[in-house]
Amino acid sequence: MTVFTQQNGQLFCEQVALADVQQQYGSPTYVYSRKAITEAFEAYKAGLGNHPGLICYAVKANSNIAVLQVLAELGAGFDIVSQGELERVLAAGGDASKVVFSGVAKRPQEMRRALEVGIHCFNVESRAELEVLAAVAAEEGKVAPVSLRVNPDVDAKTHPYISTGLKENKFGVDIDEAIEHYKWAAAQASLKVVGVDCHIGSQLTEAQPFFDAQARVLNLVDTLAENGIELEHVDMGGGIGVRYENDDTPPNITESVQQMIANLGERKLGLLLEPGRSIVANAGALLTEVIYLKSTEAHNFAIVDAAMNDMIRPALYQAWMEILPVQAAKVAAKEYDVVGPVCETGDFLGKKRTLAIEQGSVLAMLSAGAYGFVMASNYNTRGRAAEVMVDGAQVHLIRERETVESLFAGEHRLG
Repeated sequence: MTVFTQQNGQLFCEQVALADVQQQYGSPTYVYSRKAITEAFEAYKAGLGNHPGLICYAVKANSNIAVLQVLAELGAGFDIVSQGELERVLAAGGDASKVVFSGVAKRPQEMRRALEVGIHCFNVESRAELEVLAAVAAEEGKVAPVSLRVNPDVDAKTHPYISTGLKENKFGVDIDEAIEHYKWAAAQASLKVVGVDCHIGSQLTEAQPFFDAQARVLNLVDTLAENGIELEHVDMGGGIGVRYENDDTPPNITESVQQMIANLGERKLGLLLEPGRSIVANAGALLTEVIYLKSTEAHNFAIVDAAMNDMIRPALYQAWMEILPVQAAKVAAKEYDVVGPVCETGDFLGKKRTLAIEQGSVLAMLSAGAYGFVMASNYNTRGRAAEVMVDGAQVHLIRERETVESLFAGEHRLG
């Protein structure tokens, strides 16, 4: 059930009118619901039940410290892809022993920091990385827990930019070559082989690709066991989709996790998952004000104060996200292209949207909690948006809007 609801002609998040949020904090502003984040995470926990494992939130989806704090307090683990994300998790109160370190380009200094704080596991993506990690751990006098990310060559049937499980993708090692790498790792005193990792892509709207990939991974687990390498866990990554449009029907989270556990059979393996989008996407909205309405022979344009630098998904992925007025306007509805002020034709939030709006109307772009602010930039020297979190009837400012002065504070004129 969505936490964004219409009440007497106004759009609310939990118990807070979004018009009031925009009035107090301005726009563009990201609004997140604590209740929605909690409910989505709890759906994963319910699926895991008493089975050993971790639900490791993918920090890259939304890395605001308050968001991470909410999840840490719920007992979440965290999936990171940089030292910066690791430091965010720690600053938010996350448990380092519940952190898995993914990513294709970990640097030695990042490995050292992760070893220092005692993370749960490194998800290693290449033989070259495996060799560097072994050397770094040996230098530090530590043993690095490792899981090899394998590429099962399973088509996730999603956008090509967010598909990660095919042989043509840069991620992981070929599943048919993994045994050689596992044998090498198992022979290193500075490495401890603990698992296998797999992530086939994002915004999956059916569960079968997960199960197909898991079947291939479990065949590898059995072959490794025959070679004397016993694993402790299987990490199936993230990728469960969310509803952006009315006809989107993502898999049931709890049931999907339960099926993954059932697929393990008699194997004594823990289950790790790395959800991101499915926890935060529908917990967020982006508020933006209509600055001008402009009509041409071909289009009606609603020119708003949010732009592709604030929300790049429509321009980058051709993503469709619902756009609604936060307050009903007493005007006739028209079809609009909702566009921003950035000097690019690709600067749009939505096209062909039927809206009853006027100059000064405030719009809410829904399902904006994932890959919104985290992918924002300062293109056109635009400050990034404010972020707030709604908790029942309370609103908390969790990131201040950037000022123009802050944008060039680290720059220097020639002497």
